[in-house]
Amino acid sequence: MIRIEPALAEAKLGAQMLLQVHDELIFEVPEKDVQDTLPIIKSVMEDARTRRSALHVPLKVDGPRRRQLDEAH
Repeated sequence: MIRIEPALAEAKLGAQMLLQVHDELIFEVPEKDVQDTLPIIKSVMEDARTRRSALHVPLKVDGPRRRQLDEAH
């Protein structure tokens, strides 16, 4: 999760992570950046395993797009 902000900044995207609740991350993304943002978030999250990490379970990221937060659930 800490790698997402630098990855979005490097890609010059205006997305911002607003909220984390357990295994869910909520982002606010300008309409013009939506198509480019999800693949970056997905890639960073699914590649979270590192040599120092004890994480041995592959992560799968699903990123439904919603216009409003109240549409997410």
